Amino acid sequence: MNKKIIYIAIAIIFLIGGIISFNFYQKIFGNAVTKSGAIYIKSDDTFDGLKKQLSNYINKPENFIWVAEKKKFTKPKGGKYILKKGMSLNDVVNLLRSGNQTPIKLSFNNQDSLEKLAGRIAEQIETDSISLVKVMRENDFLVKNGFNQKNALGMYIPNSYEFYWNTSAEKFRSKMLIEYNRFWNTARLAKAKKLNLSKKEVITLASIVQKETAQKSERPIVAGLYLNRLRDGWPLQADPTVIYAIKQLKGDDFIVKRVLNNDLKIKSPYNTYQNTGLPPSLIAMPDVSSIDAVLNYKKHGYYYMCASVDNIGFHDFASSLAQHNRNAAKYQRWITQRGINR
Repeated sequence: MNKKIIYIAIAIIFLIGGIISFNFYQKIFGNAVTKSGAIYIKSDDTFDGLKKQLSNYINKPENFIWVAEKKKFTKPKGGKYILKKGMSLNDVVNLLRSGNQTPIKLSFNNQDSLEKLAGRIAEQIETDSISLVKVMRENDFLVKNGFNQKNALGMYIPNSYEFYWNTSAEKFRSKMLIEYNRFWNTARLAKAKKLNLSKKEVITLASIVQKETAQKSERPIVAGLYLNRLRDGWPLQADPTVIYAIKQLKGDDFIVKRVLNNDLKIKSPYNTYQNTGLPPSLIAMPDVSSIDAVLNYKKHGYYYMCASVDNIGFHDFASSLAQHNRNAAKYQRWITQRGINR
């Protein structure tokens, strides 16, 4: 009888031990992540912050802390991490310990200033806009790489790029310089040389083309028109450069829907009615289509352009001043009828 009791007691002990072992195993290796998703860990995040994020994906975040302690995992690495439904806490700890984060697709389009660009970038990665502007304007970096405070924006080519979410401001800038140099490949450099323009001059002209028309199909025509004027020593007489000069005086938020005759007299190196040649730097960030429109401009005999009232959003082009004056008068009547005075 006593032996029977002993055997039962031993069986119970083994059973309890088995249950405990199974529970430990389940806690470490069992399915823990309840849904798929992404978490973003900041570079200075603590375990409390990490636990809070994981609470959206794990029923018992405290179990994660327990497993992390057992595996001596004490410091999460910043970045974007993809959690998949069914992952174990062991898998999660190993993922975060390895730093095997998932890259993000960072994109930006035409931004008119470094400040606006920095704001757009800061929406997509951990780094804040103040840090980005600081490194973008760092004088030693600009001088070393052939830029200055006025043309620094031209280093950033609008596109989509792959970055890690926790990329620092310095690393972002460094990669964008690499991408800038990659963009200016042998073919593009050869076309710029044929135009007798430097890379920065191409981007300056492209920025005017960018502001002049939103129609990609028109951009090679507009580029050809301005190149005709440059070739023959004419002033560009580009309204976007005058608007840029106005905003430099009155602020970026000043709205200009109509360029007035008095505006054409503004004393500014960016006033292409008063100065021949290209302005000192780009007036906005051109996208790839505008840059390539300059490099692959359309050859024609146009020297004048005016916003079309018959094909809104496009322009009427002219080879003679007489024809242009007729187009311009038509446009002025149209815009005045709509009460647009500024």
